Parts: sequence; structure tokens; C-alpha cells
Amino acid sequence: MACAGCGTGAEGKPSGCKSNGGCSTGGCNRLNVFDWLANIPLSDSLAPFDIIEVSFNNGSRKDFFRNVTKQFLDKGEMVTVEGVSGFDVGQVSLTGELVKLQMKKRRIEDTPEVKKVLRRASNEDLHRMGENKTRERDALIKARAIARSIGLEMKLAEVEIQADGRKATFFYTADDRVDFRELIKLYAGEFRVKVEMRQIGARQEAGKVGGIGSCGRELCCSTWLTDFKSVNTTAARYQNLSINQAKLSGQCGRLKCCLNYELDTYLDALKDFPEDADSIETANGVATLQKRDIFKNLMWYSYGDSNKQYPLTISRVKEIRLLNKQNIRPEDLKPVEVVAGKPKEADLGFADVVGQISLRSLEKTAQKRKHKDKEKQKHKQQQQGAKPAEQPAQQQKPKQQAPPQQQQQKPKQPQQQQAKPQGPKPQQPQQPKQQQQQPQQGQGKPQGPKPQPKPQQQGGGGQQPPQNRPPKPKQKQQK
Repeated sequence: MACAGCGTGAEGKPSGCKSNGGCSTGGCNRLNVFDWLANIPLSDSLAPFDIIEVSFNNGSRKDFFRNVTKQFLDKGEMVTVEGVSGFDVGQVSLTGELVKLQMKKRRIEDTPEVKKVLRRASNEDLHRMGENKTRERDALIKARAIARSIGLEMKLAEVEIQADGRKATFFYTADDRVDFRELIKLYAGEFRVKVEMRQIGARQEAGKVGGIGSCGRELCCSTWLTDFKSVNTTAARYQNLSINQAKLSGQCGRLKCCLNYELDTYLDALKDFPEDADSIETANGVATLQKRDIFKNLMWYSYGDSNKQYPLTISRVKEIRLLNKQNIRPEDLKPVEVVAGKPKEADLGFADVVGQISLRSLEKTAQKRKHKDKEKQKHKQQQQGAKPAEQPAQQQKPKQQAPPQQQQQKPKQPQQQQAKPQGPKPQQPQQPKQQQQQPQQGQGKPQGPKPQPKPQQQGGGGQQPPQNRPPKPKQKQQK
């Protein structure tokens, strides 16, 4: 297929892939030819061949022109050549010595009547050609309607308008001879051009239209095939193909051209098979030949009263033929055992682990994971539900003890500084023990530094018994 960057640059030179119109795919220019003589240098005495090959309408039509301008024209350049009462614009498809071989192949002689190359295509020529090429599609639709109105049994395949717009060529296909004298008058009055009618075959029509074959590639007739050889059903019989018209016919409605590609190889392989072995005689009766397998060198025979086929080797068939000429009928055909399946390959010790995995095992593992995830979520929800229930019970006592704690933190440092010089106080070590037990029961953990006994007696005196309180005169002295 053509690349997206193909096109024409300044002064008619090709742009895009820079292959000068000679890409290997042939999508840029149909029926493209590789110039394998381009890199061979010529001697100084020989001048390059002055005739070039020019393609029109993306390679659907090619013609030869003489380069009288003496300019070096590269492959892929757009040139302006002589046309019918005007000029035409085409693309250089081939130059050099290979043109001689192409002219010889098409049986065209080098005569002074060969048309000439006028110049390299200018921007005006390319612009005019583009305007006329846009008219071709509408012209084809109108031409088909006019031919149908007259009642002519013909099919228009393509309309090609010359670059200057003075001539139009109508390509058509028809089974019988068509009288289109009246049709030409109608076309000339409708399109106001010089009309030329050219009949083509069904295969040439398929090459102009293009398409994709059953092999998945572009049609051979639209990419590289130029010579159309006759194809018969005998080619399919030699290759042991079923005679099915739907499978053997191409898009043109004729037998596929590719049936002839491998025919010579099959004919060479069939030379080893005996020709006079269509029927052989045995004690069980006459066996007739059904098919030849050139890949396995076997010949398949069957008796008339049964559908079972027996494969025989070529040497066995020749042996039976010699016995039949001596009026001897062997008792058995001695067929060969044919293995239907592929032979078993040697085990190299590779374990295919992929085959052991099934969808059921994957589903079970997925279900187990989902079950585990659900259990984890339930466990988390239970823990979250238990914590809020414990928090209010734990926070009830700290709320009542919060005011004394705040009072303890503020006078903590001055109390310690005043208590140090006075010496130990009676019954003070017992009070911190009781205070440590209370936060452990309510909160579980002591918050902050250990509280001093005196602020607790002032703020929370109602909670502790009066026996543990220090004497009043000492408290007054501390204050």
C-alpha cells in the first residue's frame, strides 16, 4: 500500500519517502519496475538511451517518449509530453538501458514516430492536470447513465481525461461487439472533448479497479502482472485441487492467475509417476486410480464396488503393471500404512506448566481471597466498634480530675522549690501510690508527670479520706 507521505513537491519532484516513485510495495505507482541496470556504469563512448517510459493515472497506462530536451530525468519526476492535439502530464517510471528490454518485450520499435518529452512539468501544468482529474469521477457516472439510456450492453470501467482536458478515453468491457457510434456523439456533446473508446478484458478491468485477493494481498494484476496467460481447469487437476468454481475464480470472474504459478513444479514432480497406471488388475478385481500425492509419492486406488482407497508406492504400482503385462494378477495390493496425525516429537524434558492451570483453580483462589478480605473487614469493624464503647468509661474520671491537674501543673515548680528546704513531709509517699492506682483503673495509663499531693487535697479533697491529710499548721507554713 502507498505510504501516507507520498506526493509531489516543488518542480514536479517526488516527496515523502524519497524513493522517487519506486517503492517496493508498488502502491505509489502500479505495475512498478525495478531498474536493476541503473547502477551499471556505461562506457564513455556510449550515450544513455534517450527514450524513457512514462506512466499515467498512477501506472494504469504506460507509454514511451523520446527525451529531446537532453536533460537528466530521474525516476519519479513529473514531465510534460506530447498528447492528442495538446499535452499530457505523466510520471517517469523507467530510464536507461532497461527501457530497451521493455520496448522489445512490448514489440515497440525505435522509430522517429515516437512522441517527445516537452519539458519538466511546471506548476501550471500540475494545477491544470489536477482540475481535469477531479472531473473523471463525475464523467464516469454520467457516461454510465447515458450508455444505459441507449440500451448498450457494455460496462464502463474507467475514464481517463488528458491533462489539458481536450481528450477523454473511455475503457469498457463487453461480451459481444458494441455499436457505439451514436454513443460517441452523445459523449462529445456532453463532455465537449475528443472521445476515444477502448475495449479491455475482465482481468484488465480488475487490475484498474484493484482490490485484495483471497490470499490477503493486493491483486497481482494491479501490482506487477502484465502478461495474462490462459488458465484452464487442468491446472487445478494436476495440483489435486477440487474443481469448485467459487474457490478457483478471482474477482474478475475468471480462473485465478496464481493457478499457473506452481503448475510447472507439479508437472516436473509427476514425471516420476507412471502414466499408464490408471487401472491395475488384482485377484480381488480391477482397481482404478483416484489421485496422486506428489508430496508423499503415493498413488491411491479403489475398487469399483467400495469407497475405500488404498495408498500404493510408485515402485509397487510399477511392479503390478509388469505382472499384468505377463497376465499375472497379484493376490493383494499391499497398501502402505499412512499416518493421519503428525509424528510424535522427542520429549526434551520441558514441562508445560501453562496447561496445568485451569479456570476453576483460578476461580477458587479468587474466592478464597475474597473470603479472607471479608473476614479482615469484619475484624476491623469489631475493633472499631469496641473502642468507642470503652472510651466514654475511660474519659469520665479524667473529666472530673481535669481541674486539679490543671492547678497542679501551674504551681508545680514553685511548690517543689519551697518544699526542698523544709525536708521530708509525713505521709506523702502514700498519696502518690493511691494517685497512680486511680489513673490506671480509669484510663489505663498515667497522663503527664506524677501529681503532687497538696493540689489534689485542695481540688479533690472530698474524694480522699481525711486521715491521710497533713496537719493544718504545716499547710499554712507552706503557703
